[in-house]
Amino acid sequence: MQNIEQLYINGQWINATGNESLSLINPATEQIFATVTTASDNDVESAILAARQAFPSWSSSSAAYRAELMNTIADEMQKDYQAFVDAHVEMIGCPISIAGAFHVDCPIEAMRYYAKLAANMEQTEQQGSALLTKEAVGVCAFINPWNYPLHQLIGKLAPALAAGCTIVAKPAEQTPTADLYIARILHRVGVPAGVFNLVFGRGSEIGPQLASNPDIDMISFTGSTRAGVEVAKNAAASVKRVCQELGGKSAYIITEDADLTASVRYGVEDVMGNTGQTCNALTRMLVPASKLQQIIEIATACMNEQVIGDPLLEATTMGPLVSALQQQKVLEYLAIGQAEGATLITQDLPSSCANGFYVAPAIFANVTPDMRIAREEIFGPVLCIISYDDIDQAIEMANDSEYGLSSAVYAKDKASATQIAKRIRAGQCYLQGSYFTIDAPFGGYKRSGNGREWGEQAMAEYIETKAIICD
Repeated sequence: MQNIEQLYINGQWINATGNESLSLINPATEQIFATVTTASDNDVESAILAARQAFPSWSSSSAAYRAELMNTIADEMQKDYQAFVDAHVEMIGCPISIAGAFHVDCPIEAMRYYAKLAANMEQTEQQGSALLTKEAVGVCAFINPWNYPLHQLIGKLAPALAAGCTIVAKPAEQTPTADLYIARILHRVGVPAGVFNLVFGRGSEIGPQLASNPDIDMISFTGSTRAGVEVAKNAAASVKRVCQELGGKSAYIITEDADLTASVRYGVEDVMGNTGQTCNALTRMLVPASKLQQIIEIATACMNEQVIGDPLLEATTMGPLVSALQQQKVLEYLAIGQAEGATLITQDLPSSCANGFYVAPAIFANVTPDMRIAREEIFGPVLCIISYDDIDQAIEMANDSEYGLSSAVYAKDKASATQIAKRIRAGQCYLQGSYFTIDAPFGGYKRSGNGREWGEQAMAEYIETKAIICD
């Protein structure tokens, strides 16, 4: 069993001085695979100070130098590819057959993608008598979630490094291993001391300290809307920049003239991926009433193709939920949905899943838009099928949510789908079975957050624009 007792601060591995040891539990076996000593308040302050002291030199370094380091980091990540895969299998129970595609490939690509964009920091623009220049926003704090540990870290870290920011990162307490590997790589390739600092601990304790500290210029948080509100409150006094990627209850509209088999399969597989623990999962499938029964049959057949079990087996497509707490939450929503009158369609769990935080994939039919299961984020492999009478009603249902993170449309063709997509109030819309790309900015409307990650627009979160004016 691994004992993680050190933090990475100012280019050195130092012993954490917090008074708590957190146990990391393999969700497939319920066995402890590591312990983590938490950071104390003083440790966190040391990390912030190190980032502040490193900022002048790092932010004034050449874009070419930063890009070279970032490409070297990507090379080292590729060398450690299997270690990252194994970490995600162990930390969150992701099946080994898909862990690389879901959790590792994109972060490596993203490090190279933003290395190319570092050169944009040295570009200037003349607007009348004003010369517009770009500067790094400053010291950034990252608070990351447990569902996509490496993906979410690199989605913040790569554009921040490219812009010339320095960083204090705090991973979710359940999943610190990927961040630990990244810190080792950055140390190995010679990223200057203080540019990246890593602390471990509970978000409820370290989060407020990072958000309220006036030496932090920007905080990027990914997690629940409830926690995001607290981050914003703590950040308000120092008027720091806040970027938040929060909850979702994304709608997926299938039109009457769509290819039903392809469209329904796409929606079911989207929700079941990563055991449903995806913030932008298309958990509300809005379907024409005339096709309802046919769609339920196709969806059920697709759901039954899921192989739930040991994530170390190549045949497994769905592993456990991340924790006992998440398992209990999803089971409670299954009971809520049945009490509300929805029809539950699910698999029987195999006997091999007696241990571990497993929940069988589930579909709710006969769901109405007012039900809690149709309005609240479940964060598990649970799909709600809701029928509509016409496309205007479908769009109204899609927009009738406090969330607006993502969405999707499957119609007879791209042109038809695009017209519907333009009317949906969400930060992204996937057409005709398309998938995530790092070129596309990612972020939400309404209570799904503010700011954007990924794409070139993500760089803007880490940049201050200066106007130098001379008549």
